[in-house]
Amino acid sequence: MAAGKKLLVLVDGSSYLYRAFHAMPNLSNSRNQPTGAVYGVTNMLRRLLKDYDPEQVAVVFDAPGKTFRDDIYPEYKANRPSMPDDLRSQIEQIHEIVRAMGLPLLMIEGVEADDVIGTLARQAAAEGRDALISTGDKDMAQLVDKHVELVDTMKDARYDRAGVIERFGVPPERIVEYLALIGDTSDNIPGVPGVGPKTAVKWLTEYGSLDKLIAKAAEIKGKVGEKLRAALDQLPMARQLATIKCDVPLEFKPADLKREAPDTARLRELFHELEFRTWLADLGGMNEQAPKPAKVQKTQAPLFDTAPTVSHNHYQAIFTEAELDAWIKRLEKAELYAVDTETTSLDVMSAEIVGVSFTDRANEGAYLPLAHEYPDAPAQLDRDAVLKKLKPLLEDPRPRKVGQNLKYDLAVLANYGITLNGIAHDTMLESYILDSTASRHDMDSLALKYLGHKTIKYEEVAGKGKSQINFREVPVEQAVQYAAEDADITLRLHQHMWPRLNETPALVKLYYEIELPLVPVLARIERNGVKIDAAMLRKQSTELAKRMLELEREAHELAGQTFNLASPMQIQEILFGKLQLPVLKKTPKGQPSTAEEVLTELALDYPLPRVLLEHRGIAKLKSTYADKLPEMIHPKTGRVHTSYHQAVAATGRLSSSDPNLQNIPVRTKEGRRIRQAFVPEPGYKMVSADYSQIELRIMAHLSQDDGLLKAFAAGSDIHRATAAEVFGVAPGDVSDDLRRSAKAINFGLIYGMSAFGLAQQLKIERSAAQKYIELYFARYPGVKAFMDRTRLQAHEQGYVETVFGRRLYLPEINASNQTRRQYAERTAINAPMQGTAADLIKLAMLAVDRWLRETGLDVTMIMQVHDELVFEVRAEVLEKAKQGIREHMTGVAQLAVPLLVDIGVGNNWDEAH
Repeated sequence: MAAGKKLLVLVDGSSYLYRAFHAMPNLSNSRNQPTGAVYGVTNMLRRLLKDYDPEQVAVVFDAPGKTFRDDIYPEYKANRPSMPDDLRSQIEQIHEIVRAMGLPLLMIEGVEADDVIGTLARQAAAEGRDALISTGDKDMAQLVDKHVELVDTMKDARYDRAGVIERFGVPPERIVEYLALIGDTSDNIPGVPGVGPKTAVKWLTEYGSLDKLIAKAAEIKGKVGEKLRAALDQLPMARQLATIKCDVPLEFKPADLKREAPDTARLRELFHELEFRTWLADLGGMNEQAPKPAKVQKTQAPLFDTAPTVSHNHYQAIFTEAELDAWIKRLEKAELYAVDTETTSLDVMSAEIVGVSFTDRANEGAYLPLAHEYPDAPAQLDRDAVLKKLKPLLEDPRPRKVGQNLKYDLAVLANYGITLNGIAHDTMLESYILDSTASRHDMDSLALKYLGHKTIKYEEVAGKGKSQINFREVPVEQAVQYAAEDADITLRLHQHMWPRLNETPALVKLYYEIELPLVPVLARIERNGVKIDAAMLRKQSTELAKRMLELEREAHELAGQTFNLASPMQIQEILFGKLQLPVLKKTPKGQPSTAEEVLTELALDYPLPRVLLEHRGIAKLKSTYADKLPEMIHPKTGRVHTSYHQAVAATGRLSSSDPNLQNIPVRTKEGRRIRQAFVPEPGYKMVSADYSQIELRIMAHLSQDDGLLKAFAAGSDIHRATAAEVFGVAPGDVSDDLRRSAKAINFGLIYGMSAFGLAQQLKIERSAAQKYIELYFARYPGVKAFMDRTRLQAHEQGYVETVFGRRLYLPEINASNQTRRQYAERTAINAPMQGTAADLIKLAMLAVDRWLRETGLDVTMIMQVHDELVFEVRAEVLEKAKQGIREHMTGVAQLAVPLLVDIGVGNNWDEAH
């Protein structure tokens, strides 16, 4: 088949439309307008143009109204549901993008897109031009010949005659007959009942054609023969409906379908409105002349007005004392300036400063190179002397500083004895508070999102993978553009986000009273680190390996053969092939799932899934903690230093990495043994302070339910109290089993658990679980009212709030997809509890840190895990420390129920907790 200028590319726009809508997630922009179909169609068109770069092309859509097929068969497409509103609202924007891309857009009344494409393909062949049809529609296979091929961009597949035969089992000239036999449920084309692809292929292969099959219909035996004979009268009509019309009268020829130059300005406007930031950046971002989006009432954090793209012409390198002094004087007079460090490593404990960048004006900036090392590197100012000169400026509370993830810069400067003061703003936290559900809060992503600007990536100056160089080896002339841009963009991001943040006083309060002051506290906790008993962990690693071998042998015995316990494919074959266990869930490719939640459910009734789960858990503990933690002990401090992240979890909870301290199990024997390796220094004790039943207490506060309020005020065991209420027994008669059931109900309802989920957890019938839930709500009507009220508010405003005003946006709360909508509703119920708990532990960290710094008590805060703070306490001040920690943690907020803190003491973390 020919290519290049003689190739006519015909795009089945209607096929693209529906496939994109159903394949893409439920995307929307910040104005809650659905964008998934627009994104999917545009993405497929971009790829098609990139792959084939045609000069002749057309995108063909179905025109509204009836076609000639409706006249032939009034029930044609009668079963097809009406177009979803979420898709209908995107059609005009899709058409706009197609036109702006310079592509001819065709819609011909009275016929379908297939017929227009078929006609153009045949006309092109008559002119000596080949046609490539981009579609996912199987009907189009009938058009394939030596001049026409199909391409499916979603499957990355291309079909010529041989490809059609391989896919369908019949050649292109038999496709119409094949479709007539099997019918088409989406188009409501009647076929032969009970006849599928295999039978259709068998008949057409054996008899040669549909007409010959009809002539021999009396010879077909069995029920399928009876069904064929009963359908003989409708087969000619089915064939006519399935036949693509290739003689549609058109006012243009294939040669007229010329691809024009794209309207870049219009594409910028559309991509900006739709918030397709990467594509917008590919076009150079927005410029000053680009129109600003209309102000619309939003249900989640907005995409802000555009700004001019950055000019790198105003970025300066500082090489002399005079230049440095001039900048210091300038920054001393500034009300606010941005600062950023470039270093040798992301590990703050060992990172060395390579350079510092700063600016006090948008579109300007300076980079101070201090330690670039490569052949012919320019002479640079002495790093120690410069940092000594910068120290007063950086430690002065005035002027104020703004940065992106300033916790890192603060920690790096601490390596040089500099305490960064005057932290006024952190753009990462501004973005996070505006919309914690956004997937990214890094500077590059924010620049695209808010400024429409594509920044210089680290890989562009340092390389990728094995060839990546250290920043100290990056040529200074490149480093200037990269580093100064960081400071410039940071300042400009603040200038764009801060006014919007100020529109909501509760968010400003959250920013100033919780998130921003937490930055230096987290930096101190990270620097404190925790001592690890490496010898104990190595011993545990050996024991865990031994237990893994035992579980492996047990699994092989249960399976009746050896297999790789780390292979999902082999596990799938054993469980669902050999043992015939029920398939509870399938993967996107249609295979039985072996995911953890599936194995957990199967483990209730079958031994092998239980063994596999235990093996997985132990393998993770061994590799992630027992083996890895000893390697993470820092050579300078002899301790392990995690990194805490404020802008990750949507609910406001902190997360940690390298190592992740949040995921060490506390309910398993092996997990508790890992915790035993977290130890204090000699002469010190580990102290764990944990908020007790914090989310249930928050539920009582939010719901104002009388029963919960009274139970907590009386200091009752809330799970025992709930058991007494729900199961109708006296508190003293509540058994351990009933208490466990009540605990499952208490926490299950907070997390939006259904009757089905509760039934699985309690191993009872679904009807019994539903009765328990109804009894719970009857005893605690305030909880039910709170949940109903919260769902309604979430649907109306698109977000929920914590007690302290933190917002969690729910972009899918009004989604047409029921599963996604229900998940968003469950999130709406739980988020205020989780988010308020996150705010409380952060306030506790601030209060305790302030108290420790004021008193100088020999107590070090070393870890934060969920609702727990962990300390290393000098033995002599233990009682004073416990009293002070409890007072400050319980005093951070006044809820409708008292806050309770459980404090434990031990020679390791496990003992303390």
